[in-house]
Amino acid sequence: MITITHFLVVSAVIFCIGLYAVLAKRNAIMILVGIELMINASILNFVAFSRYDKVNYGGQVFALFAIVLAAAAVAVGLAIILNVYKYYKTINPANINELKD
Repeated sequence: MITITHFLVVSAVIFCIGLYAVLAKRNAIMILVGIELMINASILNFVAFSRYDKVNYGGQVFALFAIVLAAAAVAVGLAIILNVYKYYKTINPANINELKD
């Protein structure tokens, strides 16, 4: 029997992998992948908690909205990264210092 603890442990592991990808990588694409992993971990929590809420299915509705928002955020982020690459010829966030001030 799979309990809610199993879902939460898997979600925590996925979130930690995403957090490591955001903090340790020096590539903007990998940072976006890490953010997506963290969003997917929260979506897994929504679905896991909605499994035990048989009346309203609120977690599944929130998960659907989170999936749509994550897809839109990745599309905008990828467009920004492509424009930054076209201008600076790098996607390393440490090398792009003209935008800081």
